[in-house]
Amino acid sequence: MHDITSKEWQEKTATDTNAVILDVRTDEEVADGVIPGAKQINIQDPAMFMEEVQKLDASKNYYVYCRSGGRSAQACAVLHSLGIHNTYNLLGGITDWDGTIDYL
Repeated sequence: MHDITSKEWQEKTATDTNAVILDVRTDEEVADGVIPGAKQINIQDPAMFMEEVQKLDASKNYYVYCRSGGRSAQACAVLHSLGIHNTYNLLGGITDWDGTIDYL
């Protein structure tokens, strides 16, 4: 897992054609806005989370975020345990995000 800032995230995802953005927040948090292109996999629903992450392609680069960075770090650790090593955790989570926000 690599911890990266909002600026680093934006620079990397702008050029990474292998990027997948994962939002591990709850439905209620997602309603407050998401980073464009994000796929939600709620880490607070452990059974569903494990079911979904086991379907992920280990050859992709996963950019993972939550509200403040703690749950996304946990999610990166889970991905690593499943053999997915190209993970990037957004430091400070969406709280410190200074890029575009989409509202669903």
